[in-house]
Amino acid sequence: MEAVVIFESLTGNTAKAGYAIAAGLSERGLPTSAFPMTQIDYQALSNADVVILGSWVDGLLLVGQRPGRLGRIRALPALAGKRTIVFLTYAIDPGRALTKMSDAATALGAEVLGGQLIRRDKLASGVADFVDRVLQVTVDA
Repeated sequence: MEAVVIFESLTGNTAKAGYAIAAGLSERGLPTSAFPMTQIDYQALSNADVVILGSWVDGLLLVGQRPGRLGRIRALPALAGKRTIVFLTYAIDPGRALTKMSDAATALGAEVLGGQLIRRDKLASGVADFVDRVLQVTVDA
């Protein structure tokens, strides 16, 4: 089994999380590659059994939250049949952004197994928890 992390990052927090997720999964026995959304290795994506999509929460402080660059996420190649887990990094209030990210992945044909919010000032613990969850849902599925 192989996995791929595809992320969109603005300030670098989501990139740090994406690369750390890939490293954590690889260290725990699930070979994983990570790519910014603008530099996807389409062969790795095609070979992946698990796709992890990440972005940041964009929008106003308390309203209108959504995944950052949602249009770019919606323009990804079809993920039909791909088991997918989503994550978002955030600072204050993520609102319903995680649901919107899951919906975008589902619209691409992905089988969304779950998602997680990762607070940007707690990246290390959030990534560790996310890696545990990914392994739980992919090994048990």
